[in-house]
Amino acid sequence: MNLALDRDRSLLLVVDVQERLHPAIHDGARVLEEVLRLVRVARLLGVPVFATEHAPQAIGPLLPGVASLTDRIVRKTHFDACGEAAFLPALPKERPEILLCGTEAHVCVLQTALGLRAAGRRVRVARDAIGSRRPASVVAALDRMDHHGIEAVTVEMAAFEWTRDAADPRFKDVLRLVK
Repeated sequence: MNLALDRDRSLLLVVDVQERLHPAIHDGARVLEEVLRLVRVARLLGVPVFATEHAPQAIGPLLPGVASLTDRIVRKTHFDACGEAAFLPALPKERPEILLCGTEAHVCVLQTALGLRAAGRRVRVARDAIGSRRPASVVAALDRMDHHGIEAVTVEMAAFEWTRDAADPRFKDVLRLVK
């Protein structure tokens, strides 16, 4: 079994990077920068990008820069997106590996990661592309995910694992995105 991320089996899920929530996220500008970097790498390499939008009437829509780069947006009220009837059936079966990023790490990212894991998906989280209002909440979320077998990677790790080979014709474009 290959333990590296496989772009042909992966899907990127951006969780709740929304207009009214984002300003409250600790170091939000950096988190958004990493989310967008990861989304752009995924788009370049053909990895589908889905997003969730939690109660948009209360916390606003996805940030426009994120929304414009997604293939599908699933609106939700459950903190765990898997609690939405339309969510799991929308995920392509040929994409069993889910990489998560977004906010808030200790609520919707964590609960969705646990739900996906329970549904039999191979789940990873981009540790430098998640955020919460308080830094301690991110640490607690990563600890809990690790306890449940959800591996943490970085945006750059994902980019190079998805690229696989410096001979890939898109390698230089990926390199420009991560540097």
